[in-house]
Amino acid sequence: MNERFEKFSRAARPVHPHQWLWEPLETDPSFVLRSMFGAKAVYLDGKIVLCFCAGDDSWCGLLVCTDRDRHPALLAEFPDLRPHSILPKWLYLPESAGSFEAAAVRLVSLARRRDPRIGVVPKTKKQTPAPRIPAGKARARKKKLRLRRSAS
Repeated sequence: MNERFEKFSRAARPVHPHQWLWEPLETDPSFVLRSMFGAKAVYLDGKIVLCFCAGDDSWCGLLVCTDRDRHPALLAEFPDLRPHSILPKWLYLPESAGSFEAAAVRLVSLARRRDPRIGVVPKTKKQTPAPRIPAGKARARKKKLRLRRSAS
């Protein structure tokens, strides 16, 4: 086998097992895919809509990002959905559910059509200001750094 090929084949990233589900959304101009706590989160129009998890039992399936007041309508339509055990604000469709594939495809379709029950605007991250160092301490710190550099 070619040495060059071996180098690249080892470096290749594994394909996410649920990638086929979000692929129909990739053509949307507002589509963004981000990593989120070991999962892949899909954003449409700036809203997080779905999160695809491929971890252990409680993190293996599809998270539907929605508000709690919209849970009853989605639960009525998708009986295998349930509030996630760790993130109960979102609904969870476990991969072990008998209707996982069919329900996941329907949920992706609803997200694509911008169903108002799916999607939440993510909270903006708060920027914490850098700690302010008094001028005298800052000068002393810079002097120590210069002394270390000149000693080495």
